[in-house]
Amino acid sequence: MATALVTVLVVAVPTAMIPTPIFGREVGVTWWSWPVLIVTAVLSGLVFATYVREPGSAPDPKLGEDRPSRFGVAGGVLTFFAVGCPVCNKIVLLALGASGALQWFAPIQPLLAVAAMGLLGYSLKVRLSGERACPVPATSQAAR
Repeated sequence: MATALVTVLVVAVPTAMIPTPIFGREVGVTWWSWPVLIVTAVLSGLVFATYVREPGSAPDPKLGEDRPSRFGVAGGVLTFFAVGCPVCNKIVLLALGASGALQWFAPIQPLLAVAAMGLLGYSLKVRLSGERACPVPATSQAAR
């Protein structure tokens, strides 16, 4: 839950989806930006949860815990580009200019959003593919 909230804040504040005096937005937030951000936050939280284990336990090699999930990171970065203002993004502005950002980049932002959610979903699938069981500690009543 905390990871999902952090994801929303890390993406929504700099992209000015959440208005702040620090960041501004020249083009309004699209209707699909908030649903994409919420799905991204949920998927990010789930992917992050696959990295949590009990202290002192060894990493499970089937889960690929010896290297970070590049798909999850790529999905988060794509979400940032997908929901951001097309003319507020300095990288896009330098590459395409203001008119190019509106004419070429803005129309592909929904595709970036779909790709971002797909990458996060794939990352979750890969992380969970090695899971076969989730052990639950026995309680005193369950042991009887």
